[in-house]
Amino acid sequence: MKNIAEMFDSQHQIAISNTYAPDADVVLYNGDCSDLLTEVPSNSVDLVITSPPYNIGKNYEKKTSLESYLKNQEPIISELVRVIAPTGSLCWQVGNYVNKGEVFPLDIYFYDLFKNFDLKLRNRIIWRFGHGLHCSKRFSGRYEVILWFTKSDEYVFNLDPVRVPSKYPGKRKHKGPNRGKLSGNPLGKNPSDIWDVVKQDWEEEIWDIPNVKSNHPEKTDPPCQFPVELVQRCVLALTHPKGTVLDPYCGVGSTIIGAVKHDRKAIAAEQDSNYVAITRERIEMLAQGKLPLRPLGKPIHQPTGKERVAQLPLEWK
Repeated sequence: MKNIAEMFDSQHQIAISNTYAPDADVVLYNGDCSDLLTEVPSNSVDLVITSPPYNIGKNYEKKTSLESYLKNQEPIISELVRVIAPTGSLCWQVGNYVNKGEVFPLDIYFYDLFKNFDLKLRNRIIWRFGHGLHCSKRFSGRYEVILWFTKSDEYVFNLDPVRVPSKYPGKRKHKGPNRGKLSGNPLGKNPSDIWDVVKQDWEEEIWDIPNVKSNHPEKTDPPCQFPVELVQRCVLALTHPKGTVLDPYCGVGSTIIGAVKHDRKAIAAEQDSNYVAITRERIEMLAQGKLPLRPLGKPIHQPTGKERVAQLPLEWK
């Protein structure tokens, strides 16, 4: 069976509204997410997925103390909890706050904030990537964290779209009334909370998805762009088709792309007008079937040693 991404109509018309409109395919608000969230009805969003500013002094944020940063996030989180449906989820992807060379893991600090709103942590997922800045006084950071929370104990979790091939599909029960019968599911097994994208098998709690750097097909302007592949995995597992996905800090719209591509509605806010323009262009390219995207589940390139850049240079021998 083809998945929704393969069935996506390249000539599909995507209705975009710059203010909240419940019937729009995409709500793309150019402004502070706090203003947009006041317009979103309570219990109407199936999934919030975002990567908030990290308080590290990028050109789209003002660096402040860690305490002030977390305090400023609290009212936004309160509004997000309000709009999430009782069966909905929140995926909060963060890295580290670094001050004078000292690392403060933001997921640890955010955990208490979310627990104050009675959200329930289902997984702490590690997103690993192979490229980034090289540190000189500590080991180079090559991972970030996704905290998956739910609003209640009754939440959407679609197992079939994320099943993985059984390691032993021919395994049979060896005792009891079902002795001799196949023990597995013909659709595959339930993946553990440990995912490894390199193997195309969500078997490790490490999502090995390339970050969006200069040679990535999705690269645009932001320095910390969200890969669409990461969004798609959350959308498929945690929402139903026609559901609603919200991103309060959408950057250049990777959450929107991941949602619309899989027949979900998207609501997003972004303060940078240039990023909003890029997002609109990406949505239009998606509708035309021209948007360059890294395929979902594509294995990470592994050098064979034959490439010149993978060989030890003569100067080092």
